[in-house]
Amino acid sequence: MASDAVPFLYDTGKRTNYVNLGHEQQVEHIKAYVCKPSFDTDKAVMVIHDIYGWQFPDIRYITDLVAAAGYVAICPDFFMGKKPWTSADHWANFRDWLKDREPTKVDREADVVLKYLKEQCNAKKIGVVGFSWGGMAVHHLMLKNPELKTGVSHYGIIRDSDDRYNLLNSTFFIFGEKDHTISHDQVILLEEKLKQYCQVEYRIKVYPGQVHGFAELKPEDMKPRDKPYIEEARKDMMNWLKTHI
Repeated sequence: MASDAVPFLYDTGKRTNYVNLGHEQQVEHIKAYVCKPSFDTDKAVMVIHDIYGWQFPDIRYITDLVAAAGYVAICPDFFMGKKPWTSADHWANFRDWLKDREPTKVDREADVVLKYLKEQCNAKKIGVVGFSWGGMAVHHLMLKNPELKTGVSHYGIIRDSDDRYNLLNSTFFIFGEKDHTISHDQVILLEEKLKQYCQVEYRIKVYPGQVHGFAELKPEDMKPRDKPYIEEARKDMMNWLKTHI
């Protein structure tokens, strides 16, 4: 998602306060936000945050939604204590900021989280969802980690790997039509190459009129014209998880 343009077109500096339903927990060397359903389950979902980090209210809201759908949901701090991006930061500095926060270098932490889910939460079926930076991490993990039964990448793709179309398990790619960090041509190329090389189930869907970051918004932050598409994307994500986990 590295771009000279401003990736987010909604105002991230005026988010309403969100009361978490889960709790923060230390998982070996990683801090994480964990939310569990009200009943026992052997299904779990790793939620990967965007550049605003694991404590951003929107990603916690999504984590709680996933838990409410019947999964042990965990959102680890993949920045490992490094400062997340904020609305006060300057986009001219973004590439330098990203250098030690690469979404393709999450494998060690993902393995730690998978171990926790299996050993401490009795999870047998585990999926992953991610947004923007986290969407890129999902794409990467679905190329590398066969333990993840399915993935949902929201407006995040790997663009510089020769094997980026050889998905190991089912993957759903969600995009906004007006996302100026991922062009229409890039989405078309992804679809063409997946048809050619991918041996597992995949889906690509573009949501009309939506910008980068649209699918994370809490209800009170949605604009009326965007609400149906945001809710549709959320329903599609949940249906994909239900089908593949």
